[in-house]
Amino acid sequence: MDGDRSTVPAFLNVERSLGGNRWRPRLTNERSALAIAQHLGVPDALGRVLAARGVQVGEAEAFLDPKLRDLLPDPSHLLDMDIAVERIVEAINGGEKIGVFADYDVDGACSASLLVRFFSALGRNLHVYVPDRIAEGYGPNTPALLKLKEQGVSLVITVDCGTTAFAPLSDAADAGLDVLVIDHHVAEHRLPDAVAIVNPNRLDETSPVGQLCAAGMVFMLIIAVNRALRDAFWYDEGHGEPNLIDMLDLVALATVADVVPLTGVNRALVRQGLAVMSRRQNPGIAALADVSRLDETPEAWHLGFMLGPRVNAGGRVGEAGLGVKLLTTTDVDEASGIATRLDQYNSERREIEAAVLDAAMAQAEQQVEADAPLIVAASEGWHPGVIGIVAGRIKEAFNRPACVVSFENGVGKGSGRSVRGVDLGPAVIAAHQAGHLLNGGGHAMAAGFTVAEERLIDFRHFLTEHIENQLESTALSPDIGIDGALSPEGATVEFIESLNDAGPFGASNPRPRFVLPSVAPVNARVVGTDHVSCFLASPEGGPRLKSIAFRTAGTPVGEALLNARGGSFHIAGHLNIDTWQGDRKPQLIIEDLARAG
Repeated sequence: MDGDRSTVPAFLNVERSLGGNRWRPRLTNERSALAIAQHLGVPDALGRVLAARGVQVGEAEAFLDPKLRDLLPDPSHLLDMDIAVERIVEAINGGEKIGVFADYDVDGACSASLLVRFFSALGRNLHVYVPDRIAEGYGPNTPALLKLKEQGVSLVITVDCGTTAFAPLSDAADAGLDVLVIDHHVAEHRLPDAVAIVNPNRLDETSPVGQLCAAGMVFMLIIAVNRALRDAFWYDEGHGEPNLIDMLDLVALATVADVVPLTGVNRALVRQGLAVMSRRQNPGIAALADVSRLDETPEAWHLGFMLGPRVNAGGRVGEAGLGVKLLTTTDVDEASGIATRLDQYNSERREIEAAVLDAAMAQAEQQVEADAPLIVAASEGWHPGVIGIVAGRIKEAFNRPACVVSFENGVGKGSGRSVRGVDLGPAVIAAHQAGHLLNGGGHAMAAGFTVAEERLIDFRHFLTEHIENQLESTALSPDIGIDGALSPEGATVEFIESLNDAGPFGASNPRPRFVLPSVAPVNARVVGTDHVSCFLASPEGGPRLKSIAFRTAGTPVGEALLNARGGSFHIAGHLNIDTWQGDRKPQLIIEDLARAG
């Protein structure tokens, strides 16, 4: 796979690029790469990409063509799944009012929307409740659950939350409200009081689908419910059976946006979901694509960087329930209006984020100078809706776990993001169990928590000690993985298309990154607000490769491109196909560079 960073020589001996990164070769087994290329009859570069991601020769064909029927196990293998299905079927047959309590992020919105679309196809309405991030915080709360009870709801399904909601679920049980938990976050040794807790990351669970996001888990649930209804001849009574495949656009959006690994079944879900999304059957997603100016066939990165942030914006700085409204409406005009509002909220979010990022980054730089293995930035009054994004930016800048905390009235809401090799969620749960947090949870790469201001120092010390053993085998200095070298003339549309067979790309299956050695930037200029556009020319001549470095004006990378004056650079980035004005031409998205020679 990526190899031991401390012993593998840097690619082209670049120990520190102009972007401040070490260039780490992703491939450490050339023989395996060659064997894959020969076995499949594919380009050597594709063989290198597959081998660098740990794909074995015997797995390569299935990796390039992942199929749900081969990778999606029977939902009944999950603990409590059959119990949850039985209770839902009972509620459907009994005409009970069913409620959904969803998290306010993309995964929560997509999970709730899956249930709404499925039950709507059955002719049943659901009562959806999405908590306000600032007023209510993450997860089920007693007042909200009791309000659903007062409205006549007898069964609540929590999605993307609930696994550690001990007190609220106990209160719900005392009130006679049945709760099913459908979640994927890391659990504690004890579980809350619920009718069923379906979670592949329960400590007593042996499921192979622990990488699924909540929407993936909900998809497993509706497969099981659909099967139970079919087996009970429910559809023979005049009810139309839903087409579950048509709902995979929501699963794909959630899977990419929640940054869960794009491995195994997740790759199949996203690949099929992207195909469904390209048909624009969901008015909400179509409107979101339009307002995002997405005018090409959607890829995974569009979901992560264009659609997902806009759905998230409602929960971060706007109205928490807007995401579900958008993704479940059948009215094109309503979808367009909601998408426009979410786009406006996203612009507002970016402005708030920029201010918080500047202040948090100043704290982070001081801690990095002191060689702190964990970055914790905190302040009074930071908007809680952007702290997770800011934590992610800090993590990316310094390649070490980062937590950002916003305090108000002595209580801090925190969000953390982690690096490969450091499981942050379990560490936060341990801190909660040790009494350093008011609550907290998460998964390997992300966590959320609430901390009293006077306990922040204790929490930081505890978390640092808890993860230092994991950090010992993880380089803290920033680095980027490199898949190989390429010439400008070798970057053809056909070459890029062959690489795309290894997609969809995302977490644990990164987009291939190549280096163009010793090339000269030509005609470099600033475009837009802060992007740098140029062409890359080989010393031997030949075709020039169109390239762009996003948001680099004023940075060492951007300034080097603008002031190259015929100088030679090793330039790293990923390739895509530029479809401007209907033409299909290769383009390099520049991510880093180093001086050649």
